Amino acid sequence: MTFRLTAPGDDWLAAPPPLAALARGPTPARVGNIRLGTASWTDRSLLASRAFYPPAANTPERRLRYYARHFPLVEVDATYYALPSLAHARAWAARTPADFAFGVKAYAGLTQHPLEPARLDRDLQRELPPELRRKRSVYAHQLPEPVRDEVWRRFSMALEPLRAAGKLAYLLFQMPKWFTPSRASEAYLEQVPGRLPGAPIAVEFREARWMAEARRARTLDFLRRGGFVYVSVDEPQGTRASVPPLAEATSDALAVVRFHGRNAATWDQPGVGTHVRFGYTYAEPELREWLPRIRHLATHTRQVHVLMNNCHRHAAVQNAKDLAALLAEAGT
Repeated sequence: MTFRLTAPGDDWLAAPPPLAALARGPTPARVGNIRLGTASWTDRSLLASRAFYPPAANTPERRLRYYARHFPLVEVDATYYALPSLAHARAWAARTPADFAFGVKAYAGLTQHPLEPARLDRDLQRELPPELRRKRSVYAHQLPEPVRDEVWRRFSMALEPLRAAGKLAYLLFQMPKWFTPSRASEAYLEQVPGRLPGAPIAVEFREARWMAEARRARTLDFLRRGGFVYVSVDEPQGTRASVPPLAEATSDALAVVRFHGRNAATWDQPGVGTHVRFGYTYAEPELREWLPRIRHLATHTRQVHVLMNNCHRHAAVQNAKDLAALLAEAGT
C-alpha cells in the first residue's frame, strides 16, 4: 500500500505554509554546497504556533516528510536527552529523500553533561548501584565502566540505519562550559572517533578560552589533526560561555554553523528554559553579517551545514528560509 502525502482533496504539500515569510528563498533551502535547516522539527512551540505545519501534517511521519520538502537538513535534538532507538532511526531514514542529511546531537552522557538515570534503558538502570539509580542526574564518570561502555555502543548502533542510508552527516559534540582547555580535555575528544566510527565528529565549545585569540590556533590545529569538524557559532557575547563568531574550517569535507540567538542576559544563566535562552528572531542585518563567513566556509569545504537553533515558535524555520534567500540573492 502506498502512503499518500496529501489529505483527500487537499494538496497541502504543494502549497506554501501559512507563514508568508517561508515562501521566500529556495525550496528546499539549499544554495550551492550550503544546506540550511533547523535544530529540531518537533519543537512543541513550533507545533503550537501553527505557522509552519499545515493541519494535515498531524502525525510524526507527515511532519518529517513535510519538513523535508522545505529543508534538506535537520539536527536531531532528542538524542541528547535519551539514547536513540533503531526504530526511530529507521523511520527517519525512510521518511526523508535520498539526499536528506541528519546531524545528531550526542547523548549527554557522552559529552560530560549530567544524564538522567531514569532515562537509561531498563537493563542499564538495573546495573547501577541503588544510590545512583535514585538520583535525578549523575555524570557518566560515576557510572560503572561496563555501563559507560554500553552507553557508547548503544548510541552508535542505534544510528546504523542513518549510516547505511548515507544520511548521517555528523555527530554533534556540544561540550559544556566546564569542559575547559587542557590536555585532559583534548585526550577525551581524541578517544571519541574510535568509539563512534562512521560519521564526522563536530565539536562545539561553550567555554570561551578554547577560541580566545591566544589559544585559537592551537585549538584549530588540534581539531584538524584529529579529523574533527569545528562548529562555528552565532551566540550572545560577553559571558564565560561565549565563543566568538568565527567561521573556521577544520575539515575538507564539512563545516557546521549553528545560530543560537543573541539573548545575552540569559545565555549563561542557570535554570533558564530553552525557549527563554534560545527564543530570538534574527533581523536581516544580523543574518547578513554571516554571508561572507558562510561563503568563506563554502570555498574551503565540500559541504556547509547551517542550523538555526533559535527554536521558539516559528523563529528557526523563518530565519533558515530568510538566510537561504539572502545567500541565493548574493549569488553564493
